Amino acid sequence: QVQLVESGGGLVQAGGSLRLSCAASGRTFSSYAMGWFRRAPKKEREFVAAISKSGRSTYYADSVKGRFTISRDNAKKTVYLQMNSLKPEETAVYFCAAGPTAQEMGVIGRSDYWGQGTQVTVSS
Repeated sequence: QVQLVESGGGLVQAGGSLRLSCAASGRTFSSYAMGWFRRAPKKEREFVAAISKSGRSTYYADSVKGRFTISRDNAKKTVYLQMNSLKPEETAVYFCAAGPTAQEMGVIGRSDYWGQGTQVTVSS
């Protein structure tokens, strides 16, 4: 069992930056690929980024490539999402996820565990 708790959300102006964190409980953090998803108002949940168990491989949605960076610290059992050049349309609840592979997260959105989410609001 893995419990995920996100933090770092908030209100930011367009073009600004935020860094999200997701702290995991349990002993097997390094056994999971980790990812971030988001759900904007009245929209379906969408994949944002994922990182492999070792941290050596990363995957991004095309819409965030070059602006967002996912990273992890297995010793701290934490995954991060650095978001730069934020846009108003990226206002959403951002969810942390843990699953078997980063590729599955990116391709089919598969995750075994989900956090409760953190609100990110980008003002224009």
